[in-house]
Amino acid sequence: MCQAVWRPAFTGTVSSRGYKGEAPDDNKADMLEIPLPPWEEKTHEPTDIKRRRLLYESRKRGMLENCILLSLFAKQYLNTMTDSQLQQYDRLINEPSNDWDIYYWATEAQPTPEVYQGEVMEMLKEFTKNKNHEQRLDAPSLEYLEKETH
Repeated sequence: MCQAVWRPAFTGTVSSRGYKGEAPDDNKADMLEIPLPPWEEKTHEPTDIKRRRLLYESRKRGMLENCILLSLFAKQYLNTMTDSQLQQYDRLINEPSNDWDIYYWATEAQPTPEVYQGEVMEMLKEFTKNKNHEQRLDAPSLEYLEKETH
């Protein structure tokens, strides 16, 4: 099984991104790291295209838990996010290479690194608490997109 590895950098950027294959009882002597390109903000991307891309990326995660959580979050908030919030969300879901990190930060199982702390992370943490006790077992259907565009 492949597992993503994230190495925090305390300068506000991620110094290295990569995937490492690991076995449960492996001494890691033969571990292979596949480098990933650094995340880059798409500064000239039109807002409507950014929203569509982020919606897709929220729905297509490396793990089901984040697919459900982020796609439901995106359904509720993406269309009303400001440009600054969209940039924060883009960085949050695309810069860390380990989906488990995002999940642990959103559920507050682990502290969020300062570089990802902000308005959108606070919104995601609050959303994750599910105070209305909604049933969240699957990503939303795409029918809501049709209703919003017509």
